[in-house]
Amino acid sequence: MDFKKLIIESGKQLIDSGFTIETWGNISVKDDETGLIYLTPSGMDYCNCVSEDVVVCNLDGTIVEGNRKPTIETELHLSVYRSRPEVKAVVHTHPVYSTVFSCMGEDIPLLIDEAAQALGATVKTANYALPGTKELAEACVHALGKDANACLLQSHGAVCVGETMDAAFKVANVLEVTAEIYYLIRSIGKPYIPLSDKNIEAMKLFVKHKYGQDK
Repeated sequence: MDFKKLIIESGKQLIDSGFTIETWGNISVKDDETGLIYLTPSGMDYCNCVSEDVVVCNLDGTIVEGNRKPTIETELHLSVYRSRPEVKAVVHTHPVYSTVFSCMGEDIPLLIDEAAQALGATVKTANYALPGTKELAEACVHALGKDANACLLQSHGAVCVGETMDAAFKVANVLEVTAEIYYLIRSIGKPYIPLSDKNIEAMKLFVKHKYGQDK
């Protein structure tokens, strides 16, 4: 697979999806065969990036290819990969509705079937830390835990993970839709009806073993 091309295309997808604006947000992917991490460059327009702009590093952060500065959140990405070996892609977004809840320091529950299937666990808000710091990386890893596929960064945005880039973007989509629904429920002023733990587990098993053509 051409991982540099994947990063370039995913950067454009990040903008086209409305998950961020300007040069905010960042993306990475892990090559399981080599253990190398491919990252978006810092502060560059994703629509104008080319393969030579992608930065490649080891899991310890040592840059092995590329002349650009990597995303300021490199340590966050690497910390997620070190903590969750099954993760192969990380997408850091700045979506509107999800960020509303991050600014309130609130978690987003699994209140719809799609959330139960894709998000893995309640989407927790990580304690505030400055962008690009080790403290933010540690807070992110703590909020994700071992089961969640997304977390919120207080007053900042969201981090979504997956076993593929498509899976990570699916998580980002489902998270933002869930956040918007939760926002609308809260604006009406009535409580939502929670899904039971039993039904949440059933949804996870359904998408893992039954949903789609190859299962």
